[in-house]
Amino acid sequence: MYQEIGEKLKEILKLDLDPVAIKWSVRVPKNIPKEEGKSRFCTKLDKAAKGEIFYSTVKEEDCMGGMRYSGMKDRKELPTNMQSGAFLVPAGVYKSIPAVQRSWKNNMAIESGIFSAVIFSPLSKADFEPDIIFLVCNAEQAMMILHANAYDSGSHGLGGDSGPICSSMAAVPYLTGEVTYGFGDIGSRRNMTLKPEDVMVTIPAGDLERIISNLIEMKKKTFFRES
Repeated sequence: MYQEIGEKLKEILKLDLDPVAIKWSVRVPKNIPKEEGKSRFCTKLDKAAKGEIFYSTVKEEDCMGGMRYSGMKDRKELPTNMQSGAFLVPAGVYKSIPAVQRSWKNNMAIESGIFSAVIFSPLSKADFEPDIIFLVCNAEQAMMILHANAYDSGSHGLGGDSGPICSSMAAVPYLTGEVTYGFGDIGSRRNMTLKPEDVMVTIPAGDLERIISNLIEMKKKTFFRES
C-alpha cells in the first residue's frame, strides 16, 4: 500500500527526492539490512531519500543529538558538555549556555529504553507501516501539503524553527501527531545534500492518505487548478 502511496505523492507534488518512511521498532528487524558504518540522523534521512533502505541502532548513530532525540540513548548517559550544550557556544550556534538551555526546553525527544532500532526507507519501497513521512521539497510544494492538511480539518502545521531536525522533524511529529515544517538547522544543512531553497515537511503516517486525497481534490478547484 505505502509503495503506491509513495509514488502517488511524488507524482502529485513533482518531488525530486523520494519521501522517506521512518519507523521506530521495539525489535531489530530481520528482513531489513543494518546500516553500514555510522552516520548522523539527518544523514540517514538524506540516504533514504536517495533510495537506501536500512535500520539503525545506537551503534550506527554518529551524533549525540540524534541518539538523544531519536530515543536511542538516555540524555543522562551523554557527556556533560552535550547535556549542557556547552559545545554549541564555540561552534557559534548559541552565544551562551543559558541560551542553549532555554532553547532546548522546546525540543522533544522520543523516550529512551523503548525502541531498539529506527528503520529508514524511500516511501515508494517501504515494506512496513511507517510512523512518519519526511520530505525535502521546495516552498511551493510545502505550501501545498500544508493547504491539504488544513483543507478538511482546518488544522495548522507546527513550525520547526532552529531546533535539530532529529527533534523538530522526527520526534515532534511522532509525539504530537501533527504535520511539521521547517528549514532545518545548521547541523542538518551541513550534513545533508540540500539546495539553499529546500525546505522540510514531516507528515504523520495516519494523515498521509487524507492529505493525498485532499491534494487530488484541491487540484480540481479554481486556485489550485493547473493551466
